Order: sequence, then structure tokens, then C-alpha cells
Amino acid sequence: MIQKFRPLAGLLLCSTALLAPGMALAQAAADGAAADEGEVAEVLVRGRNIPEVMRETSEVASIVTAEDLVRQGDDNAAQALTRLAGLSLVSGKFVYVRGLGERYSSALLNGSPLPSPEPLQRTVPLDLFPSNVLAGVNVQKTYSVNYPGEFGGGLIDIRTVDVPDDPFLALSVSLGGNDETTGKRGLTYFGGGDSDLVGIDDGTRELPLLVRRGIETGNRIDSSNFSSDQLTAIGRSFQNANINLLQSTNDVSANGSVDVAGGRSWSFDWGKVGALAIFGYDSSWQTRDAAQQEGVVSLQSLSVTEDMRSSSTQNDVVLNGLTQVALELDNHTFKWTNFYVRNVTKEARSVTGDSTRASQFIRDDFTAWYQRELIDTQLTGDHEFGDLEVSWRGSYARTERDAPYERQVRYRRVNNEFLHNPQLDTNFIRFAELEDKATGAGIDVKYRWENPVIADLTVSAGYAWYDSERISDSRAFRFTMNFTPDLNFQRQRVDFLYSDFNIGPNGLILREVTGAEGAAAYTASLTTHGAYAQAEGEILPAVRATAGVRFESGNQSVQAIDLFSATPLVPRVLKNDYWLPAATVTWNFAEDQQLRAGVSKTIARPQFREQAPQLYFDPETDRTFIGNPFLLDSEIVNVDARYERYFDRGQFATLGVFYKDIDKPIEAVVNESGSGLQQSFLNAPRAVLYGAEAEFKKYFEFTTGNALIDGQRWLVAANYSYTKTKVKVGANDVVFPRTALGQPAPAANFVIDGSRLQGQSEHLANLQLGFETLDGGTQATFLANYASERTTARGQAGAPDFEQMPGVIVDFTFRHRFEAWEREFTFGFEARNLLGEEFDEYQKLGGTKLRLNNYELGRSVSVSLTARL
Repeated sequence: MIQKFRPLAGLLLCSTALLAPGMALAQAAADGAAADEGEVAEVLVRGRNIPEVMRETSEVASIVTAEDLVRQGDDNAAQALTRLAGLSLVSGKFVYVRGLGERYSSALLNGSPLPSPEPLQRTVPLDLFPSNVLAGVNVQKTYSVNYPGEFGGGLIDIRTVDVPDDPFLALSVSLGGNDETTGKRGLTYFGGGDSDLVGIDDGTRELPLLVRRGIETGNRIDSSNFSSDQLTAIGRSFQNANINLLQSTNDVSANGSVDVAGGRSWSFDWGKVGALAIFGYDSSWQTRDAAQQEGVVSLQSLSVTEDMRSSSTQNDVVLNGLTQVALELDNHTFKWTNFYVRNVTKEARSVTGDSTRASQFIRDDFTAWYQRELIDTQLTGDHEFGDLEVSWRGSYARTERDAPYERQVRYRRVNNEFLHNPQLDTNFIRFAELEDKATGAGIDVKYRWENPVIADLTVSAGYAWYDSERISDSRAFRFTMNFTPDLNFQRQRVDFLYSDFNIGPNGLILREVTGAEGAAAYTASLTTHGAYAQAEGEILPAVRATAGVRFESGNQSVQAIDLFSATPLVPRVLKNDYWLPAATVTWNFAEDQQLRAGVSKTIARPQFREQAPQLYFDPETDRTFIGNPFLLDSEIVNVDARYERYFDRGQFATLGVFYKDIDKPIEAVVNESGSGLQQSFLNAPRAVLYGAEAEFKKYFEFTTGNALIDGQRWLVAANYSYTKTKVKVGANDVVFPRTALGQPAPAANFVIDGSRLQGQSEHLANLQLGFETLDGGTQATFLANYASERTTARGQAGAPDFEQMPGVIVDFTFRHRFEAWEREFTFGFEARNLLGEEFDEYQKLGGTKLRLNNYELGRSVSVSLTARL
């Protein structure tokens, strides 16, 4: 991973170069005024004597640096961000900032918005960004008007690595395992064969040609539109054994990765040209043996109605690449950056247990392939014309999610054997596709305005345009029969049962069930135009202020599509204009200390999938979701204050408080459907959030005479966040749930007054203890992360909420750099979840507890070797 070889000295030089003009200006001002106003000269210098990135920004921020990425050893941006104060990780890929879900946080890549391949989210999942392409991540916790108005918890700006000054070529390999998965029993299916191991389907999962031709007719594929011979031919065109047949293995593979990176630059009389390329492959396995229960409220306690055991094995394969070409011409810089990532999950799952809903003991077998892709290209320019700076950017991104051949077959246990009757028992084949395209452009202009009233005044203005378009559709099929087959037929192995021999008018008959529950397809779009003006300057000695306002117009449309009707459905449109002010004041009352305070107004829009009335199965939660077209925007008032003390670069202590008032927050609710629990969404009336954060990070050096202690830098880093949220529900408040078809319903029936917002943990804490040699050649760190209980969804009417306890995760990382064969190598060792924390989602009431989803995460270890060639 290339960050391992980016020397800290290089980062220091880069930051120094950025700070040098400001320091020189401050010193020049000081020298010119010293003769008449010596005290003012001293104040001007005071605020600029610590070259710390977190201090330079005018807003409250937390930063993951390149040095942090190396030390922590996290695989992707999502994992790295959990080390920051007030941030927690949900579903392994979505970051919650200060207890607010991913819908309240925006993610940018080098300043440009990104689309998402996730059906449930418009915010891109941060596990898509592997650490080998990252230069750092900046989390801004107070709003500034140069950013988009969708801001609640924070804004996450992911920065990719830049072209290096010195040429390099690096190769990294790693190998690892998990004590619950590697070498243990698991499930699999053949799928596309060996090519599945590199996350590429060999064509096995393509929608069959005959099915495509049937779809092109515009008619539902069933007996009312197609002949028996046609249905037989279409039914036989589906893949059989390599998709349907679950297989058991006693030797689940190990995890592994390979990364290659290289770059260099060329200097000429007229400027400099540089190029960078990074490519990576990662394969990981996880087996889950989960208890999954559902229940109802009975006599002030919970009674189990579904008592299931889920066994699943999934293989996650990530392919990524990044290229960049940069051109520097005196005061002008141009960069062209391209990023690609492909994330594939291949899953085999079997769920068994007593089902009240099915009135028997059942087994459901599933196979699935979930493929996510992101392609992003960006062109940026930075120009200096004396006191005037102009920056512009343009980007195009496309994400896709393809889920072909989601297969389920249900069996009933009769006299200790499992039988499958296609006439009555659930079976389906689903194909789902999602494509999201995003185009954006923006320009920012800054002018340093010398004037006698406000010192060091910079005025800025800008404009940004963003357009996102999404199309999602799914097709579902099942086989049925016109009669009850005999027991010998029901006993057949699944690939024999669904063989061509059994498909025909006197056997299995194909029927399309697309759109049986909710819309089968939808289109969505969001277009925003934003313009802002902002001023920043020293309004009093040692007091700087930043104030501005943003005007943002947004037009969001979600339209469900009936695939079998020529009459279009009415789209749901949200069209709003907002004035969004923001102001921050920083008092630099000592050379190494300052106070900040900020206030702003922001918004949060519903995500496309939250509005679309289309069923979607989430493999992470084993739960079905359906959108609510009656959602509205949320409006947020943010107030922040923080004390900061800086010891040296990358060493600091902070203490902050924050408050947010959210009008119409969007919450998830659980409803009972004929096939099980469904999760949907609604606007709660109001919520407030407040809390405090503390951070500390410092290196210590000792002189004790002990060789093991002396000559090392010892790291102590810790942070703690306390967050309290309350949903406010009055006696006359109403909500607009999907089940009420747009009609108001009493809010108290769906949301409990005083309950906490979903995803919010009251307590979050991180601790890092470690050491490194003075030359940085050896590093060892223990890392601990704690998150207290949090709500994952609202329970059914009258039932308690769904809760999860993340607990304590303890990791250890070790890095050692050495030379061999005149080359530089780095050996790495990582151990994750040393305490063996489990995943536990549950409902509790009156001393009873339902285990909604409970499984062991296992302990993981890995070793890596990186060579700089």
C-alpha cells in the first residue's frame, strides 16, 4: 500500500509550502507595524506558529492523515474513520457522524460528489475506497457554505494520493484468516466457476436470451401471454445446478490481497508533468452462523414466532484502480484523476427453524451474487493571479449494482426429511439492476482584499451544479405446478427437481411474479444549483471570523414504473429553494490554544430508495425494504463550540460541545407483511441532538536508561463522544407512513416520544497506545474502539425498537521496515477483534429478549510484505 512509503518529511514539506506564504505575509505585516504597534505585531504572528492541518481550517474538523492510515492498518476509508471522535460504522460501510445516519452526511471525492451503487442509499458506501488509494480523509463537523447544503452530522472529503516528486514502484501482498471462517466448514455454490474468485462472472449469470426476448414484448411472462411451448423453452433456459445447488465445504479459503503502485514526475523548463497508477485486488471470506428470531408482544413480554438459524458464507472480492496525470505551469495546476472500484459479494446461505408464519419447520436455501461498480473521472484546475485564486472542477461518475440470479428454494421438514413442493413452497429467481450517473461542475474564486478595517480579509464566491440520475428495475420469476407432485418428486435433489426433464406443461410451469409487492422499477433524479458568498478575516486582534450564505435549489423526482402498463405513474417531486447561512468565529487567545464557535442551517433530502415503493432485500441485515413516496426534506439548525490546544504537528487536545435541532427527521419503521418483516421509512415530527467530544493525541519520548524504552516515540491517543438524542412527538403530531397511502396517521403510533434517533450510540470511545522508532522504521499499536447500544429500526406498533450493541473491538498492528537485496521492504502484522466481540441485534421487553440477528465475528490475523522496487 503506497501510503506506507510516503515519508512524513514529505508531508511536512508539503504543509510547510502551503503555510509559507501566509507566514511570510504575517511576518511582513508584523515587521511593518512593529515600529508603531508592537503589540499588534505580536498578535498577528501568534495565530500562525503551529503548522497543523486541523488548525488551519476555519471549521471544526477531524482528520485522518496518511500517517494515521499506515499506523492503523485499516483496509478502507470506512474503517479508518471509526478512529475519529464521534464517528461510528454501521453495516461495515456507512459512517455515522455524531449519531446521525449516513443520510445526514455527504461524501466527496477530491471535492466532487459521488453517486452510490447501494439501492438504499444515495450516499456512497465508504468501504468502496481502499486505503491504498487514500492520502487522507477530512471530516468537517461544522458547515461552511462552499459545500453542498446536505449536511447534518458532517461532510466527509476523501482525498486520493497525488503524483509523487520522486519516482517509485511498490508491490504489496498480504495473507490472512479468521478463526470463525478460515479452514472451517462453510457453504458455497459453483456459480461461474474459477472466475468467481477474481470477482468476474464468466457469463453464467447473464439474463438468458429467451427471457430477454420475452421481456422485450412488454408482457408478463406467464400463461396468459405465452404458449406452453414458449414457457417451457424459457423455463429451461435458466441456469440450474451451478446456481441452485448449495454445497458444503470443510475448508473455506484464506483472505489475501495484492497491490501495485507506481509513479514519477518529469521537470522541464516550462513546468512539470507527473503520472501515478495504483491497482489492487482483495479477497476475503466470512462465515456466519446466526440466530435470527422474530416475535410479537404478548402480556408485556416478547413471544417468539420465528426461531431460525442462518448459516451463510460469503466471498467479497474487490478490484480497484486509480490513475492520475498532473501538469504544473508556474501558478497553474491541472489534474486528471480516474478511479475505478468493483466490489463483488458471492453468498450461499441456508436458514432453518420453526416458523409460525409457515406453520411448520422449514429450510430456505439462497444463492446470490451482488456486484457493485464505481467509475469516476475528475478534471480540476487551480490558478493564482496575485491576490486572486481561481479553482474549478468537473466530474462524471457512474455506479452500477447488478444482482443476477438471486435464488431461493424453500423446503418443509416432514418425518425428518426435507421436501420441496413447487406448487405451494416458495421459490424464486430474481434479477435486479441499478445504474446511477452523476455529473457535476463547480468554480470557486478567492480574493485577498487588503483594507484598513479587517486584517487578512479573504472574500470568496462560487457556483456548483450537480445532476444525478438513477434507474432501477427488477424481475422475479417462480416455478409452479397445476397439481401436487408425489413424494418422490418432492424428495429430489434441487438440480434434479428443476432439470429440463421436469419443466413443461405436465410439470414445472414458469410464471413471472414481477411487481407482486411494490413497484418493479423506478427512475429518480436530483438536480441542484448552488451559489455562495463568504468572507473570512481577523475582525479583532487574534479573533478570526468566517461568515457566508449559500442559496441552493433542488429538484428531486422519484417515479415508480409499472412494467406492464403503458400508463405512466405520477412521479413524486420535491422542489425546494433554501437560503443556508453559516458563521464560525475562532479566538486564538494563546500561541498554542484557540476557541471556535459555529452556527449554521442545513438540510437533508430523502434518498431515492427511501421514496421508491420497490422491494429490496438487504443481505447485510437479512431484511426486506420498501420505500415511502410521501417523505419530505429535513431542515437542521447546527450549533458547535470547541476548545483546541496544539502541542506539535499531529499532537493536540480538544474539547467540544454541539447541538442540533432537526425538523422532520427520516426514521426507519418495521411493518409486518405476508412474507415477513418489511422495513420502510417516515418523517418523525422533530428531534434534538446534543453532546460533547474530547480528543487527545501526543507522542512522548523518555530517557530512562532502558534500551527498550529510550529511543522510541510513544503514542497515546484517545477520544470520547457523548451524544444524546430525543425524538419529539406531540399529542397532535402526525406522520405519513407508506401503509396509509399518503393520509396522516397519529405519530405516536409509530414513534415513541423521547426515543433516540436510529444509529446513535450514546457513548463512543477510541484508544490507541503504541510506539515507533525515531526513524519511523518500526511501529506497533494497540487500537480499541467502543460503541454503546444503538437503535437500528423502529419496532412494529406497540413493540420495542430494534437495538444493536457494537461493544468493544480491540486490534493490534505492527510495521517494520528493513532493507534486503538493496531494496526497501516493510513487514506488517495485524490482529483484529482480539476480544472476540460478536454482532448482536435484538429486541427487549419485560425481561424477555429476541435475538434478531446474532453471530460471532471471529478474530482475524494477517501478515503483509511490501517491497519498494
